[in-house]
Amino acid sequence: MNDGNNKTPRKIEESHKTVAGMSPAVRPTGWKKFLSKRWVFPAAYMAAAAIIVTILWLNSGTDPKDPQTTVTTGTESKATEQGNMDPEAAAVGVNGEILRWPVEKIEDMTTLVPFYDATAPAEEREAAMVEFNDTFTAHMATDLARKDAASFEVLAALSGKVTVAGQTPTNGYEVQIEHSNGLVTVYQSLTDLKVQVGDEVEQGDLIASAGQSSVEPQEGVHVHFEVRNNGLSVNPSTLIKTAK
Repeated sequence: MNDGNNKTPRKIEESHKTVAGMSPAVRPTGWKKFLSKRWVFPAAYMAAAAIIVTILWLNSGTDPKDPQTTVTTGTESKATEQGNMDPEAAAVGVNGEILRWPVEKIEDMTTLVPFYDATAPAEEREAAMVEFNDTFTAHMATDLARKDAASFEVLAALSGKVTVAGQTPTNGYEVQIEHSNGLVTVYQSLTDLKVQVGDEVEQGDLIASAGQSSVEPQEGVHVHFEVRNNGLSVNPSTLIKTAK
């Protein structure tokens, strides 16, 4: 009797487990439960993508902290807009030409008045100020003269079209040449013009001789050379490969 009474509850218990679907043979494992969650596979894909990106970045050999690998978004600083571009900037090319100084040999020249760099030390900024009629103005160009103070020829820094060729009230004769991509080169303190408005000139063509100006009489014979990029004056030495 005792044996029969003991078997009945066990059978009932086993039958109950089978009906409830909790038999050890079919019970889900912990791994299957983990994989059944909806977020598992998307998370795995994201992790794999992150690993691939990291491997590619390491193989590229670039350092995000290296200023030479910094990518610009096109929004320049106010100083850059005024022409204070990175000294390491690449030479400016237009239609296959590289911007050059408007003289035959830059090594024969000296800089009388440099371009005004708002980020330069106070002493350099002071040297780039021009006084005229008791007013000091930032010099947005580079004035070049021969080291021996002799006269010299002024050449076109790039090929383009002459848009200005005439005398100014204070800066002697002036020539402006328009190039593509919004670039304009300006030459002042000239004499003996060789071009006129409408002329198409090639890079290196003779456009005038160096002269003097009433604004900077102490400089003697020189050329006032300015580069404008979309209307903004840019430091020529940051754009020319053979910067002086």
